[in-house]
Amino acid sequence: MRTDFAVVLTAALLFDTFWRNNGEHASQGPCRPGFLQSFYSVQIPRDVLQGQGILKGTTVSPQKVKFDDCMGKEAVVFHSTDPVFSVRTDGSIFAKGERASLDETVQFKVTARGPHTNVWETVVQLTLIDLSSSEQNENEVTEEEGNISEQNKKKDVLQAPTPVIMFPGSRINSTRGLRRQKRDWVIPPINVAENSRGPFPQMLVSIRSDQDQDISIRYSITGVGADQPPNEVFSIDPVLGKMFVTKPLDREHRSSYHLRAHAVDMNGNQVENPIDLYIFVIDMNDNRPEFKNQVYNGSVDEGSKPGTYVMHLSALDADDNTTANGMVRYRILSQTPHSPIPNMFTINSETGDIMTVAPGLDREKVSQYTIIVQATDMEGNLNFGLSNTATAIITVTDINDNPPMLTSRTFSGEVPENTVDVAVANLTVIDADQPHSPNWNAVYRIISGDPTGHFTIRTDPISNDGMVTVVKPVDFEMNRAFMLTVVVSNQAHLASGIQSSLQSTAGVTISVKDVNEPPYFPTNPKQIRFEEGVPTGTSLTTFSASDPDRLQMQQIIRYSKLNDPANWLSINRTSGQIVTTGMLDRESIYVKNNIYEATFLATDNGFPEASGTGTLQIYLIDINDNPPALIPRESQICERMNKNVNGINITAADADTDPNAGPFVFELPNFPSSIRRNWTIARISGDYARLALRYQVYLEPGMYEVPIIVSDSGNPPLSNRSVIKVKVCPCDENGDCTTLGAVAAAGLGTGAIISILICIIILLCMVLLFVVWIKRREKERQTKQLLIDPEDDVRDNILKYDEEGGGEEDQDYDLSQLQQPDSLEHIISKPPGVRRVDERPIIPESQYPIRPVVPHPGDIGDFIHEGLRAADNDPTAPPYDSLLVFDYEGSGSTAGSVSSLNSSSTGDQDYDYLNDWGPRFKKLADMYGGGDDD
Repeated sequence: MRTDFAVVLTAALLFDTFWRNNGEHASQGPCRPGFLQSFYSVQIPRDVLQGQGILKGTTVSPQKVKFDDCMGKEAVVFHSTDPVFSVRTDGSIFAKGERASLDETVQFKVTARGPHTNVWETVVQLTLIDLSSSEQNENEVTEEEGNISEQNKKKDVLQAPTPVIMFPGSRINSTRGLRRQKRDWVIPPINVAENSRGPFPQMLVSIRSDQDQDISIRYSITGVGADQPPNEVFSIDPVLGKMFVTKPLDREHRSSYHLRAHAVDMNGNQVENPIDLYIFVIDMNDNRPEFKNQVYNGSVDEGSKPGTYVMHLSALDADDNTTANGMVRYRILSQTPHSPIPNMFTINSETGDIMTVAPGLDREKVSQYTIIVQATDMEGNLNFGLSNTATAIITVTDINDNPPMLTSRTFSGEVPENTVDVAVANLTVIDADQPHSPNWNAVYRIISGDPTGHFTIRTDPISNDGMVTVVKPVDFEMNRAFMLTVVVSNQAHLASGIQSSLQSTAGVTISVKDVNEPPYFPTNPKQIRFEEGVPTGTSLTTFSASDPDRLQMQQIIRYSKLNDPANWLSINRTSGQIVTTGMLDRESIYVKNNIYEATFLATDNGFPEASGTGTLQIYLIDINDNPPALIPRESQICERMNKNVNGINITAADADTDPNAGPFVFELPNFPSSIRRNWTIARISGDYARLALRYQVYLEPGMYEVPIIVSDSGNPPLSNRSVIKVKVCPCDENGDCTTLGAVAAAGLGTGAIISILICIIILLCMVLLFVVWIKRREKERQTKQLLIDPEDDVRDNILKYDEEGGGEEDQDYDLSQLQQPDSLEHIISKPPGVRRVDERPIIPESQYPIRPVVPHPGDIGDFIHEGLRAADNDPTAPPYDSLLVFDYEGSGSTAGSVSSLNSSSTGDQDYDYLNDWGPRFKKLADMYGGGDDD
């Protein structure tokens, strides 16, 4: 009975869900495509199967899955995720596999696809039940629950009573023994609308166990939203089993919850197996469609046909897209500008694709359109749906629908002959397409009038004008004018259906201007062959030039020499005949590879004068005019033949070339006879021979000059008597000259070596005597006075600081009074103590030598040395780092005040002699030697 009661409650819960979602608005709201419910629970009686499997194609239940696409279900296709069961288009559930079985609950998802890429989904659950048990349980339903079922059938009742969920399971009766085990049944999902206003907590369902009549039971729930984050979204009364939602739910944050309900006794022992509770959050239309971008950019070619795809806009709605809350529809609100018509574009309401709807797009008239697009949910219902807008900027792209047109049918220009890379005419063009694009860039071609390719047309990248340019020189004497036919086109081909304009072709007339052309040498360079050594005045050739100005009066050409490195040639000024002025020498440094080059100038008498150059190349044929020269000119050889097996290898060099060079002939002269007696020459090859001492001939070490006659192979041959210096020396075991041998071979005997050593000793003695004489002279200089007259002394005069005279003009005073005081009583009477270093000590002092009153200026060095020596020997002198008093002038002076001294000089004193004392007195001479100007 309890099982039947649970079935009734399940049906009541399903009816409640249907009533909440569809009952109230079914008769009022517009048609909403989709499944009627998001979850279908279909129960199949076991008696229907009669213990057999379900055959393929059999309808398993009269209950149908209700679906409506508001378009008559045309082209709607259902797809099932279960391989055995599926749904037909009429909503009936059937078996698509052989001998399907329902031993366990089957749950699968059904997807409906419409013709416009719309997709709807629902969940179907198939459960096998026992029909007899269900009938018995129906009789056990309480009166109150029966009343609730009756109330659900009434259309005027808007809310069904709270459904009760019973724990399935089995228990043992202590008095009657084991009764029976109940089947598990599927708890239908609990639907809760999002954004509910409460009041909270809001009761959802009651959970009961059929053992609550016997024992006390405590209920609890676990899972996300209960004891897992987010916590305390759902709660349950542990005693009554009432389950509540404690706050508003947000489907966009979480669309479903999976909880488990538990029943335990007072000791915490499990009474029932946990049951699964699925809570689905019912979507409300609380989110506006949101565009991915506020501004979309698209483009379309001008001249596009209606129906051309332009761009795509997309808006997302966070609400459930399987319901009308999340189904977005698009429409165009405005178009700017309205040219040529206000509705140039349309948008697919479901996909958001913008397309053209009318012809007439012309970039040259309207280059850009701005479209405001609105997205509305609730399938575009403006009364119930939420909306949002975005901006679509459509750029009309250029196509080559405007051919270029020349501004004139004829153009003209002028070009001087023999000039290149100059623009002679400018072609202007007009093109309405987008500037600086392939549709606008002009390409010019010459289609006739220039068969030899003298001209080309270059396009100015800024102005798009065509510049007719000369690329090959033109000749006035050949063509006086050119008639060109020019056609202009674009880099890009014209659009389909666009024809070229007649103004794309024009004629260009180019006049050639005659100029004075320089003469030219027909053969340049001109090559001739001559033997070297031809005498001066020989005529070599006539190097003449031609004047290209054939149509003008015949001009006179004058010739001159431009470059003649060796100054061997001259040219006749009028005829161009070239004559030698010097002997041609093939061996000259100005000849390269037997060729001598000279450059000549030909100048006409036109206005202005023009000149051309020509090069003459003279190939010089070699003659035998250079004798051979011996190589090497010096060598060495051992004094005995048995140690000089190889001898000296000799060869020759000849400035001439074959056949006037090698092979060479080497011979020893007959005179003097000692040459052939001591030496011999043996031929090695055509250019080499060996010079050696004759066998058993011994020569003293030394330098020997051996003459050798060398002859070349010319016709007639030339000979040269050359001398080779041979150094004969003693050799060691390896055949190399020893050191003594090398010296002896240089021509120095024993006597010569001894003489050299004696000379070296004498030179050392002279140096020693000179050093002794210098030392002695220095010593005498220290003991004698300088004998230089003061008037002739060019050094600066040094005044003695202990003579306070008036200078050179006051030497008549007796300075001895300043040098020797009369009395020392005032110093001796001073008490002992520390004295100043510049004060005379009171102890007896050494007697310093008395100097003359007027010492010689050159004696100042001797005076300082004497004072220094006396101070070193004086024990009363202060330390070496103290101020040394060279002279003490006493405590007083018999001469009285120095200021009383009068100078004997007068104002007529002549100071011009200061100019004779050198540059050191230049400043003083300028001060006193000014003359009368002072």
